[in-house]
Amino acid sequence: MVDTQSIMTDTAPGLHRRIAGRVRELRAARSLSLDALAGKSGVSRSMISLIERAESSPTAVVLEKLAAALGVTLPSLFDGLTMPAKGGPVARRKDQPQWQDPESGYRRRNVSPPNVPQPMQIVDVLFPPRGRVAFETGERDLHVYQQVWVLEGAIDITVGTERHRLREGDCLAMELGRPTVFHNPTRKPTRYAVVIASVTSSRR
Repeated sequence: MVDTQSIMTDTAPGLHRRIAGRVRELRAARSLSLDALAGKSGVSRSMISLIERAESSPTAVVLEKLAAALGVTLPSLFDGLTMPAKGGPVARRKDQPQWQDPESGYRRRNVSPPNVPQPMQIVDVLFPPRGRVAFETGERDLHVYQQVWVLEGAIDITVGTERHRLREGDCLAMELGRPTVFHNPTRKPTRYAVVIASVTSSRR
C-alpha cells in the first residue's frame, strides 16, 4: 500500500531558494544571460528571473525545460549549490530533498547523495490518481537515460508516439529526447522509482 504520509515536501521557501541558487549557479557557469537561457529553454525571461529570486513556484514542465537547456538532469536542480556532499557518499532519509509539482500534484524525492561524481541518480515518485504530466523537451546536449520501475500501482508512459502501460514490478528503459507524458489512469496513487544516468552528447 502506498504510504502518502511518508513522502512529505520540503517547506516551499527553503526549496525555492535551493532551486533559485542552483539555476543561477548553472547559468553563470555557462555564461548565459537571462535572455540567452530564455531563448534556449523556451521559458520566458520574466519567469526565469522570478525563479532565480525564489519568487515563483515553477512546475515540473518548466524545470525540465531549464534543466535541458542548462545541460543537467531535472533532479540536479534540487541539489542546491555545488558543494561537498553532506554526509559524503550517504544520503540520509531526512536530508533527501522532496518537492511537489504545483500543477499535477506529483511528488518526487531525490534519493541519491548530492554532488557525488557518479553518472546516475535515483528518484522516488508518488503520482496522484488521474494525474498527468507532459514534458515537451526534445533533443538536448546531454544524453539522459532513464529506467522507470513501478513499485505500486500503474502508470501510462508515452514516449514520442509509443505508449507503455506499466503495472507493479514492470520496468521501462528510455532515453529522454522526445516529448514524454506520464499519466496515472487509475483511482489510486502510483509509486515508482526512476534511475537516471547521463552522458555528455556531441550534439549542438
